[in-house]
Parts: sequence; C-alpha cells; structure tokens
Amino acid sequence: MSFAYIGLGSNLDNPTDQIRQALGELARLPLSDMVGASSLYATPPLGPQDQPDFINAVAALQTSLSPLALLDQLQALEQHHRRQRRRHWGPRTLDLDLLLYDQLALDTPRLKLPHLHMHVRAFVLVPLYELAPGLSLHQRPLGDWLAKLDSAPIRRLVDTDVTPTAAI
Repeated sequence: MSFAYIGLGSNLDNPTDQIRQALGELARLPLSDMVGASSLYATPPLGPQDQPDFINAVAALQTSLSPLALLDQLQALEQHHRRQRRRHWGPRTLDLDLLLYDQLALDTPRLKLPHLHMHVRAFVLVPLYELAPGLSLHQRPLGDWLAKLDSAPIRRLVDTDVTPTAAI
C-alpha cells in the first residue's frame, strides 16, 4: 500500500457540503482507505478575486491504486460534482489534487508529483501540516515551508461536522 495526500477545494454550490461529500467519497475509493482528514479552512481565492472564498482540506489515503489510477478516480469524482474548467484558477464545485504519493517524484504531462507549487500555497500547507506535521517536502520539513508563507488569511472552520483525525 502507498500513502497519498489529496488536496480538496470548493467555492461553488455550498462548498462546505461539497467538501464533506467528497471526503465521504474518498473514503469509499476502490483499493484505498482514508486514514485521516484535516479540518476545513476558508481561504481567499488564488488568482482572480471576483469569486467566493474557497473551502479547503487535505485527506490522507492508503491505496493500492497507481498514481495515475488514483488521479483517474479523483477526476471522476470532480466530474460527479459537475466540475467545469472554464477559467484558470476560476470558481469550481470541487477540485481534487493529488499532492503527494509516497516520496515519489513524477513529471508526466498528466501528473506532477509532488504537486507543482504546493510548497508556496498556504491553503495547501496549513491543512497538510495539521494532518501530517512530520512530513518533508523537497527534503525540508513542512513546517519550514509553512513558516515562509502568510497564513493569516486562512481561517479554520470550527462549526463543521468534519472532525479532523489525529496527526499521522
């Protein structure tokens, strides 16, 4: 079994519910077990600012799926949530990003691991660090990357029914 971290984001059609539902769907992926999930976070949009704030989270999976098979499953879930790609960094019902897959470094036209630019995106690192504070990225502790970022605009939601799992 391999260990994978999935970034979740939504800012359309009741984003909190979109993320809750997606977490449940991730827990039911074939050949996979969800072993943890972060809290939900409200974050300002990256890129165009003429859109609602996002709700973001990170989930951890143990999986026997290959990285590309897992990516296929994630993209199928996005389609199930009626994801439309109309504008780069635009609004979306659900965005699922394969952030890390074990310590694999991969650079293909369909998939780059670790996820490109995740080390400079607080909306990814804050929930990832909550879930797995001992992780390293590019041979540096996750906390070192996070310390360089402005995480002030990111607000942890405490009134949701998604309970974060213990750090892994």
